[in-house]
This record gives sequence, structure tokens and C-alpha cells, in this order.
Amino acid sequence: MKKVLAKAYLYLLLAMLYAPLLFIAVFSFTESRVLGNWTGFSTKLYSNLFTGGMNGGSSLLAAVENTLLIALIAAAISTLLGTVAAVGIFNLKGRKKQTMQFLNNIPMINPDIITGVSLFLLFVFLGFSQGYTTVVLAHVTFCTPYVVLNVLPKLAQMNPNIYEAALDLGATPGQALWKVLVPELRPGMISGFILAFTMSLDDFAVTFFTRGTIGLETLSTYIYADARKGGLTPELRPLMTIIFLIVLILLIVINMRQEKMKKQ
Repeated sequence: MKKVLAKAYLYLLLAMLYAPLLFIAVFSFTESRVLGNWTGFSTKLYSNLFTGGMNGGSSLLAAVENTLLIALIAAAISTLLGTVAAVGIFNLKGRKKQTMQFLNNIPMINPDIITGVSLFLLFVFLGFSQGYTTVVLAHVTFCTPYVVLNVLPKLAQMNPNIYEAALDLGATPGQALWKVLVPELRPGMISGFILAFTMSLDDFAVTFFTRGTIGLETLSTYIYADARKGGLTPELRPLMTIIFLIVLILLIVINMRQEKMKKQ
């Protein structure tokens, strides 16, 4: 009976998580502007999404472009900074190491709205013109700790003598870093990059407070503004479906690669 209840609870939890996604995917194949109103199978919303044949189509596509560009730049910078920071933290000893790990965890625990308001006040104090630059800097700020968290376990798993052996054999610190450390840390760096990209893609509060008044829109701020008008653009349904499928495919590929590496 316990096993049956445990499985039932698990299936119920999965249904609650994935039913809304399935619901959106199903109603992305109908032309109805009202979610839940089926007016017949159609792929018009998908064609409108890719051709821009909709009200505000150019602004939605611009928001998607801004979101992807900001996420890619922020994830790349965060991966670089997070990897270097992880190496530095790992080589600390005692209380210094514990203190730095504690400070690294604060941005992840801190509510997004507090981070957004704090960065907004900082940029105003420094006199920065808010826009792409401030949004990217803000995203790098809260994404970097996640990269550190992904790289540190790989450093712990690595044989610490490999780097020193490379130096003893004549490699410069830069060569040892690039040819010894980076290959060992690559899985953690990739995981950190994907997580940073996802966090940046998903962010609303920090972006909202640091984008300024120049009209910069990301996908999250576009959806927020669209919802305040009294409804959501129907073309958002196929867009959400496509994003979910891309994420699902990436996860499947990553898990397959990890299983293959374990077998090897």
C-alpha cells in the first residue's frame, strides 16, 4: 500500500508540473486567441511566429532576440569568471575558504527583487546609463555563483598533482591552466554555462529594475507588459512550446553523453 501511495504521489506531482506545459502545447495548434477555446487544428500561430504576421510581431521577435543575446553573453562571461573564481576558492584554506563559499552562496539565496533593486541603486549611484550593458552586468552578477557551484565539485574530483606535474615538466601556468585544468573542468563549465544561460533566460525582476527606460524588452518583461494589457499574445503559446522542446532535447543529449562517459 505504501508503494502504491508513493507512486500515486509521484505521478500526481509530475502531472501537476507537466500538465500546464502539455496544455499550452496542445492549444498552440489552434487559432483561438483565448487559451482553452479549441477552434480546430491549425499551425497558423507557428507561421505567424516565424513570419511576424501578428500584432506586435516585431516587438515579440525583438524581445526573443534580446533575451537570447543577453543570456549568451552573460552565460559566457559568467562561465569564465566563475571558473577562475572556483579555482581561487578551491585553493584557499581554512576559514578563508569557508567565508568565500558562504559569500558565494548569498546571491543565490537572496531574493531576485532585492538583487534587482540593489543593482538599480548601484547603477544610479555610479551614473551608468541603463540598458544592454547594465542588464548584462546584472545577469553576470547573479549567474556567476551558479558557475562556481558547478565547477568546485570537479576541482574536488581532480587529482591535484596533475597541475603541479605539468609545471614540473616545463609548462607555463597559462599552458597548464589551458591544457590540464580546463579539460578536467570542462563538464562543470558546460553545466555552469547551461545553468547560467537558463537563469538569465528566466529572469524578470533583475532585468525589470536594470533595463532603464530606453524600451529594452526581454521575453519576461514582454510577457509581463502583455499580461497587463488584459491578455497574452496567442503566438506566445508556440514560442513556449518550442523553448520547452529545445530544453528537453538538450537535457536528453546531456544525460545520454553522461551515461556514455560512465560506461567508458
